[in-house]
Amino acid sequence: MSFSNSDRSARFVESRAPLAAAAEWRPVLPRRKGVTKHKLLTDLIIADVEAEVLKPGTRMPTHRDLAHALKVSVQTVSISYKEAERRGVLRGEVGRGTFVRDRVTERAERFMLDRSPGQTADLSIIRAVYTEAHERASRQVMARLGDGDNSAFMRTCRPIAGLDRHRAAARLWLRGLGVEAESERILITNGAAHGLFLAVASVVHPGDLVLTENLTDHGIIGLASLLGFTLRGLPTDAEGILPEALEAACAAGGVKALVLIPSLGNPTSHVAGAERRRAIADIAGRYGLFVIEDEVYKPLLDEPLPSIAQMLPELGFFATSMTKSVMTGLRVGYLVVPPAYSIRVGSIMRVTSWSATNLPAEIASLWIEDGTAQALIGLQRQEARARQAIVAQVLGDIVASSHPLSLCAWLKVPSRWTEEGLVRALAQRAIAVTPSDPFVAGEVGGGGIRICLGGRLSHAALAETLASVRATFEQLPPVFDARLIA
Repeated sequence: MSFSNSDRSARFVESRAPLAAAAEWRPVLPRRKGVTKHKLLTDLIIADVEAEVLKPGTRMPTHRDLAHALKVSVQTVSISYKEAERRGVLRGEVGRGTFVRDRVTERAERFMLDRSPGQTADLSIIRAVYTEAHERASRQVMARLGDGDNSAFMRTCRPIAGLDRHRAAARLWLRGLGVEAESERILITNGAAHGLFLAVASVVHPGDLVLTENLTDHGIIGLASLLGFTLRGLPTDAEGILPEALEAACAAGGVKALVLIPSLGNPTSHVAGAERRRAIADIAGRYGLFVIEDEVYKPLLDEPLPSIAQMLPELGFFATSMTKSVMTGLRVGYLVVPPAYSIRVGSIMRVTSWSATNLPAEIASLWIEDGTAQALIGLQRQEARARQAIVAQVLGDIVASSHPLSLCAWLKVPSRWTEEGLVRALAQRAIAVTPSDPFVAGEVGGGGIRICLGGRLSHAALAETLASVRATFEQLPPVFDARLIA
């Protein structure tokens, strides 16, 4: 399900409260030799947003008014506003103007709960399913560690990339995901997000253009803001990024890297088949494009699919972890890098986190060696199938996209509702979900709402919660938005 810019704006606009205006915002445009006026203005906008001189939701001056005040052309202001939009600082709304966006982390936190939700049915965060079997495995490994000699990993702070034993276990794990790599190319990380940061930071510089899915994990959107690169979303289908769209973007020039989730992509659960992966690798190889493959969900798949990074030994990075497939709290991941980048990525790790935490890496290694990790993955697959069956039975045609092994589902929004209106209506029923806003990485995104199915929610509780979701979708929205008249 997708919308044009104007459609998407209209759907969000009608439920928003009036926003403050920045009509009196008049920055002093400095003179800097060799720097264009629109670049100077963009830098000023970003600086004032970060300093909270321009607060989230603030309406920016019109292009004409600001151009007149600064004695520059309207085109200069237009270019500056457009660049600030691309960097995630401003947003344009058809017929209303230009506004300061919430920070990515603030937008995500509005919908994704990071603390105990009390009586709320929290469908806002993707978690691995947690059962009594997970509890028993945790207790057993803790007892084993308590009875053993832990000096090998508790009394050391080197090597930066990870202990040799942990990297040897990582090789076994990665082999099962279709990746063969020497230990020297493997770094132990604190989850896939940590690996993604290391990979991106090693090849991307401020101002570079990076491609991703039009709807993608909010982590890469946050990295664009943090590291100062331009992120462009590409159109997708049920297998992810369209090869012809990737080819066209590369042919236009200036693209540095592609970051993508080929397996059970967040939030739409797409899975790229073998031919799609080979097509993407072929295009990237011809254009010298770095590919950063985020495969945190790939362990859940029960079919062997090739790794794009494996096809691009000089350009491909592969990041995965155990947080979505084995146990949410086991924040240990593995990053495979091209041979020429092992020193560079290791140095970035040293200055940002020194190294990954050895204790989770030790647990992961023990579970890889004794088969516990694979057993828990099997349980995740079983639970994912059961929960997706409940989704299909209860929600039916409301589901826009999902996958039998996915831990989430992407729902259609009825034309009479707005996404944020539905989010608030569900919150009143003590159900937390996430709309499309945190996942949009381009000018045009697909409207929808993501529900997550993991955690400790029982099958009966999930079915009851989803029935309440369906009942809410079938209701007519309120005549007045309570937030506007409160």
